[in-house]
Amino acid sequence: MSQTAAPRPRVLSGIQPDFSLHLGSYLGALRNWVRDQDRFENYFCIVDLHALTQHPDPERLRSLTLELAAMYIACGLDPERCEIFVQSHVPAHTQLCWILETLTPMGWLDRMTQFKARSQAQGRERINTGVFTYPVLQAADILLYDADFVPVGEDQRQHIELCRDLANRLNSQRGDVFKVPEALISKVGARVMGLDTPDEKMSKSIAAERAGHAVLLLDPPDVVRRKVARATTDNEPAVRNPAGAGVANLLEIYGALHEVSAAAALEVFEGKSYSVLKSAVAEAIVDALTPIQARYAGIRADEERLTSVLAESAARVHLVADATLRRVQEAVGLR
Repeated sequence: MSQTAAPRPRVLSGIQPDFSLHLGSYLGALRNWVRDQDRFENYFCIVDLHALTQHPDPERLRSLTLELAAMYIACGLDPERCEIFVQSHVPAHTQLCWILETLTPMGWLDRMTQFKARSQAQGRERINTGVFTYPVLQAADILLYDADFVPVGEDQRQHIELCRDLANRLNSQRGDVFKVPEALISKVGARVMGLDTPDEKMSKSIAAERAGHAVLLLDPPDVVRRKVARATTDNEPAVRNPAGAGVANLLEIYGALHEVSAAAALEVFEGKSYSVLKSAVAEAIVDALTPIQARYAGIRADEERLTSVLAESAARVHLVADATLRRVQEAVGLR
């Protein structure tokens, strides 16, 4: 008698279309998503509703949304093996968000580390309400699809805990309404720091302000080489052990691209000049990005096909999301 294969755990993840993807996004997340396509049932969202908290230019938001979708595919995500869709194309996201907001005490959101950081930097009175409730929409994104796991970095773990708290709160009141997800903290993704500030994680928001902070996935080879050549190192004349933060970051990038440990990379370059290390790192990045950029150009050239892929995926996930929304609506008395 044949046995039915056990269902794969479902994973939900997403990236905001607020700026072009950088090397840290690829090595820390996207490359792992590609490797795990057959390990999980994957739902990859482009969270354009979250991007509205930054008041983007409408045409730029539309362009970045398509750029991100094309980059997902160019990096190796296969629309035949995973879902790739745009958040705003599935109305259930905002509908569930409102219900969850009625369950969320303001004190829970006040304690969110990222909100507190933004408040200190910009002033609480100037931050829009969307920034405050951002984690609730994020929880709706996850809970809509009965996700088992959410791959995130340590900086997002608090948001996943809020999601779990909200799911457990409604479950305790109304029965088993939500599947309670778990954070999936990858142990193999590289933690890439800023080229100019190796004490800060490589960030899209910083890259938008400082060109030398990050290598973007669409940077041409000469730009990659120039950015790496200007990367922060230290005052030593050559690579040493232990390496300073900037040198350690370059070794981490080299090791990740060659799929060896940073310690193994250190053995290769110890005693060599920084120019030798930087040249090798730059060429490793160029070699990795060249095929991605070629695939990206082909995908973007056929925009009709790209938008069709997004529409087809949205139609499929719409069925899953609506089923969850109906379950929640019935639980709270809206049906």
